[in-house]
Amino acid sequence: MKKLGIIGGLGPIATEYFYNLVIHMTDAKTDQEHIEMIIYSKPSIPDRTEYILGRSKENPIIPMIEVGKFLAKGGADYLVIPCITGHNFYDIISEKIGVPIIHMIREIANCLVEKGVRSVGIMATEGTIYSNLFQTELDNYGISSILPSKANQANVNWLIYKNIKANQAPELDRFCQVSEELWSLGAELIILGCTELSLIKRDYPLGQGYIDGMEVLAKKCVELCGGKLKDEYKDLCSKRIEQYLKMSGS
Repeated sequence: MKKLGIIGGLGPIATEYFYNLVIHMTDAKTDQEHIEMIIYSKPSIPDRTEYILGRSKENPIIPMIEVGKFLAKGGADYLVIPCITGHNFYDIISEKIGVPIIHMIREIANCLVEKGVRSVGIMATEGTIYSNLFQTELDNYGISSILPSKANQANVNWLIYKNIKANQAPELDRFCQVSEELWSLGAELIILGCTELSLIKRDYPLGQGYIDGMEVLAKKCVELCGGKLKDEYKDLCSKRIEQYLKMSGS
């Protein structure tokens, strides 16, 4: 099996969840059937969104590279960044480290293409939206991006920073408000494009209509590193029933 290195601490709760997700998604009957992982959780890495938006001069790239080099030196065959906003620095970090980094957004795009999805809504940090991370990558795959209004982006920010990162229960009315807007604008699926938002899917029965970046990344890690994936995680794209009815003309 190949060894996975996790650039962690962005934030710590998301890192913990990603580790547990990889384990939970692996169809293992013994300890030895799980993949090897090295985790370096460095929560002191400056906030990625604040840096991208120019509200902070503290550069998160240098410590992210340091963590990546540590993991590479430890024998990691693949690296992951369980932080979507952190993918804004993907090319720079990849160039400095030399170990393949699994690109979460591209893996999401591949999953969408396999399902024939052409239009998606995006819930993500301001930094991710501002830097066009999703929009650019998805456009390369022929998929259009639907973004929340300014008011609903504020709701997404609140969920991420005031709820999840602050260890508070998510205000689901805000989440539902954003979802309904994106669906009304034609989204076939909604990307949970922030690793903190994945925790809402973990803890609450959201139903169909969402694709979770953390699940997509964990699935790819299990497969690339030689683990066996549980059957229930082989299909991570499920459109809402209403969408199926609409497309079928029922």
